[in-house]
Amino acid sequence: MEIERITVRAGGIEQSVLVGGPPDGTPVLFVHGNCSSAQFWIPLLRRLPGTLRVAAPDLRGYGRTETAPVDATRGLADLAADVAALLDEPAVFGPTAPAAARPVVVGHSLGGGVAMRLLLAHPDRVAALLLAAPVSPYGYGGTRDLAGTPTAADFAGTGGGTASADFVARLATGDRGDDPTSPRGVLRATYVADPASLVPDEELLLDSVLSTAVGDDNYPGTSVPSPNWPGMAPGDRGVLNALSPAYFRIADDLVAVAGAAGRGAAAGGDGRGAAPGTTGRGAPPIVWVRGDADVIVSDTALMDLAHLGSLGVVPGWPGAATHPAQPMVGQTRAVLERYAAAGGSYREVVYAGCGHSPNIERPADLAAELLDLLTAVTQPG
Repeated sequence: MEIERITVRAGGIEQSVLVGGPPDGTPVLFVHGNCSSAQFWIPLLRRLPGTLRVAAPDLRGYGRTETAPVDATRGLADLAADVAALLDEPAVFGPTAPAAARPVVVGHSLGGGVAMRLLLAHPDRVAALLLAAPVSPYGYGGTRDLAGTPTAADFAGTGGGTASADFVARLATGDRGDDPTSPRGVLRATYVADPASLVPDEELLLDSVLSTAVGDDNYPGTSVPSPNWPGMAPGDRGVLNALSPAYFRIADDLVAVAGAAGRGAAAGGDGRGAAPGTTGRGAPPIVWVRGDADVIVSDTALMDLAHLGSLGVVPGWPGAATHPAQPMVGQTRAVLERYAAAGGSYREVVYAGCGHSPNIERPADLAAELLDLLTAVTQPG
């Protein structure tokens, strides 16, 4: 598939978008994760047929899109609104975009959270979700069970203060070294299980990581002191705070989408009498893909301070009774099971030996999953 980069003004900001395929092709929207950009999709895009119309934007503060601030108190809603604005852009999804663009949305990591937010805000504009290593519907860090119970009332131990100061500083200076705490070292050690999977795209992917806007309004964001372990709580600005369960807790809302869509479908396929926000199509199906060697989104995540506390890396850990590692995988499965019980559907796909980035480590397999999902939603039954 031939890919080109375009710039459009949508949602009030200048957005840079990779697009490919015919304007009237089956639409697919790709949403990248944290500390990356749309370039993280290139290994996957290479393996897709030219009949699709693909769009992969750089989110605000990443890649070549405008460095606009992120209001953390909206969870990831700022980013979801930016992406939603692209659905009505003729340059992105063709001249019939306002009426016809109802893409399958593919989200990776943070982008999985953005994709879920997009579904909540615009259930009629999403055909299906393919979530690759997505953030838990209960946010990142600071919860202790499958119901998302907070470990502290102020969600201490989550948000902007959890980022490695050394990594942030190296990101800001564009460090291209290869020691373990450099962006390249982190890319090799945590984004993938096998660093060899980065070949031949490592420099391209490192460029993508280094495109991250660093600061209080973007990555990592602000923090405030807390009397609770480990001494800091999320602020109200920046990406990591937008991922905190203080502001990103969408489990119940996600389940409600399935319930509303199910009632709409029961009212009739033409949508007459359907529940508000539905058209009688039923809930968009969800495919959840993850690697069993993921160290970023897992039940023992290396960016979860509670897990690091249990390893002795963060001092003063209060113990497993009150501060266990967040069961991220278990939480996502529990919420998706509720989604299915409410009238939706989901399927979990696990890649053995794969880390946090199936789009890089297993692009052919992920492409096959996407094509199967597209067949299911375009040719139902």
